[in-house]
Amino acid sequence: MKYTLKFRAINEDIFLDIKSGKKTVETRAATEKYRKIKAGDTLVLVCGGNRFEKTVKKAEVFKTIRALIKAYSIKKIMPNISSEKELQEAYYSYPNYKEKIKKFGLIALELK
Repeated sequence: MKYTLKFRAINEDIFLDIKSGKKTVETRAATEKYRKIKAGDTLVLVCGGNRFEKTVKKAEVFKTIRALIKAYSIKKIMPNISSEKELQEAYYSYPNYKEKIKKFGLIALELK
């Protein structure tokens, strides 16, 4: 299956980190929209007029940010962040993410 992941212009740095291979784990709140993504699926990443594709190597849902960083290093999730506190602040800066993470958890998409 193919899934489209959109990035806001303000998050273009994250989009470019994935493209360059610096960021190897993309995370989203594990809402119904993203829960179906699994290993072998193709992600079409879009930011403005730019787009590229990546293949999902592994997909896993985590209940909390702490559970997520026990499985993946923070640098793989957000290369420019170095602590759990900063990671939490980054997630909570996205619209409604504090509530979404509490309700749905996070899906980690390990990219090839």
